[in-house]
Amino acid sequence: MIVDDHPVVRRGLRAMVDELPGVEAVGEAGDGAEALRLLDAGTRPDVVLMDLQMGAGMHGVEATRRITALPDPPAVLILTTYSTDADILAAVEAGATGYLLKDAPPEDVAAAVQASARGETVLAPPVAARLLGRVRSGRPTLSPRETEILGLLAEGLANKQISRRLFISEATVKTHLVHIYGKLGVDSRTAAIAAGLAGGLIRSV
Repeated sequence: MIVDDHPVVRRGLRAMVDELPGVEAVGEAGDGAEALRLLDAGTRPDVVLMDLQMGAGMHGVEATRRITALPDPPAVLILTTYSTDADILAAVEAGATGYLLKDAPPEDVAAAVQASARGETVLAPPVAARLLGRVRSGRPTLSPRETEILGLLAEGLANKQISRRLFISEATVKTHLVHIYGKLGVDSRTAAIAAGLAGGLIRSV
């Protein structure tokens, strides 16, 4: 689903998306509220390409927060012209799985859409650099097990899958996540992955 308040931008994104093998644009919305209505009406995208600022309509951060709170939500990939620290952090904390700038090459956007559909986190280089600057100001230290779990999060694994992979209980996984969130100063899986990638604690899969 493509969410942007500029019809010309939506048209261009739709043409690009429809050219990707195995990918189809299943809906368009002019703001966050319209996107939520489409989802409520039964539109089921795997990825939502979301602009941040959309005129008088519901902005992208609030829409992302509401979409990611839905049962079995789609991935939300931010595609915007805004790259301030506040914008990036707000979007990541709201649950966005990625953050790209509109001047990114079409092939980068295409790759990001496919990566988001696989549950991976995608950050544009300028965005990663900004996050890295924030992380370096007080670089956290994770234990080897915490680093391992953070890496599995970045691969898109759920808690139950991580517990099976590492032969530990789900309760233990959750305990590690609490420690990871606390050390990184975040409160969501996506924010933890973004901080880990930006700080060089884990590598992009």
